[in-house]
Amino acid sequence: MISSIKRTCGDCTLCCKVMAIEALAKPANAWCRHCKPGRGCAIYAERPTECENFACLWLVNDLLDERWKPSRSKLVLTTSKDGIEVRSDPGFPDAWRKQPYADDIRAWAVEGETSNMTVVVIVGQRMILVTPDREFDLGVVGPDERIVRELEGTKVVGAAVVKESEIDTGSGAPPT
Repeated sequence: MISSIKRTCGDCTLCCKVMAIEALAKPANAWCRHCKPGRGCAIYAERPTECENFACLWLVNDLLDERWKPSRSKLVLTTSKDGIEVRSDPGFPDAWRKQPYADDIRAWAVEGETSNMTVVVIVGQRMILVTPDREFDLGVVGPDERIVRELEGTKVVGAAVVKESEIDTGSGAPPT
């Protein structure tokens, strides 16, 4: 559901830490040099287009209540072409395992299994594929690598990281 209320970032600047910003050569999991944590962006009027166009799911989705505000949850939720990405503040690496977040993340994994949608938690540089039954700690997934799920029907029974160039699109295991 697209938000009918207008949310604003307010004091939240967590995306300025956990997201990479290519235009500024800012890596993920490091504060942007222009961010004033808890106050905002020092170059807001001239910020890069990728910053201007970014909106976390909490900003745009009414289904996520105030508990999911990144400055409170320590989690920034985004979508990918394959599903949901949950980026945990590296200073709070277990935030996604706490309640109510853990139950919601697992519920999204249950829903995702029937609709071919993935739920990936990103903690620092580590990626964890969350399924209804288990977690697959995939380690660091490089920009030229993809997560490939092994399926039995719609149930994920395995996951591996492979070079994008090695993906056999006829294998029946959809890349994520």
